[in-house]
Amino acid sequence: MRHFAEMNKTLTPSKDSIHRQWYLVDAENQTLGRLASEVASMLRGKNKPCYTPHLDTGDFVVIVNAEKIRVSGNKSDQKLYRRHSGRPGGMKTETFNALQDRIPERIVETAIKGMLPHNSLGRQMFRKLKVYRGSNHPHAAQQPKEFILSTASN
Repeated sequence: MRHFAEMNKTLTPSKDSIHRQWYLVDAENQTLGRLASEVASMLRGKNKPCYTPHLDTGDFVVIVNAEKIRVSGNKSDQKLYRRHSGRPGGMKTETFNALQDRIPERIVETAIKGMLPHNSLGRQMFRKLKVYRGSNHPHAAQQPKEFILSTASN
């Protein structure tokens, strides 16, 4: 029988030992769900050896060209985005195409936010996501590394 002193101990990373990297992801011609799952994993820190489920060990992610994201099948005409004002009869419904013309950043943000934990930790992780229409972004000073998604559609 083993004693407790001989058992392996799980190490919890301290706040000082968590190093956050900045990544730049180009959403041009990427499939929405595949891009969102990869980015959500990076925001959670699952790509690092120090990943801990109850801590925010993730990196910062900058997504550019959000207006050039793609969806498969008939989703561009059938996928609906809903929001509610909180007032009676305040439900607003919009299709993927209409929202892509108006606010393309919201499509990517909504997909990624749904893949993060639905609690205060998930909200903290979501704050490290920056999404922009077009290829310009104000985070050049952070020197983000280009991240090529392994699931690029042709």
